Amino acid sequence: MNRKILKFEIDLDFVLIAITTSLKDYRICHHINKYLNFGLLKMADLEVDILQGSGPVFFSLYQYHWEASQTDFFFIANKGSDGYLVPEMRKADYFLMIKNYIDDDDLDKLLTALNRIPEIVAAVKIDPKKIKSRENLLF
Repeated sequence: MNRKILKFEIDLDFVLIAITTSLKDYRICHHINKYLNFGLLKMADLEVDILQGSGPVFFSLYQYHWEASQTDFFFIANKGSDGYLVPEMRKADYFLMIKNYIDDDDLDKLLTALNRIPEIVAAVKIDPKKIKSRENLLF
């Protein structure tokens, strides 16, 4: 009997920045909007089924669409109603997910600008392929 093995690899076509701060989501989004000329707007909470058999966990979600390059920015809370979106990164308070295209120069400028905001302790680019619970970031 011939066997075929199907290998499935998730396409992680986004850039992920982990942000550490002590501020609430709406306050840090206000600072990001102010310092970076963004327009992050509150959306319906992100609903993720983290544990099988239990109800969904809700995470605060904001979005901004950058018209110049058709890039989407999603600001997501790591701590939700009943757990963490990325449990292995408990020290990260929020994630800034960048979907579609952003060139390396713009990304470097964005990281530098985020780290200049006094209320942000650290903003670091993360490789999504190295995160165990990366499926939680797919929406």
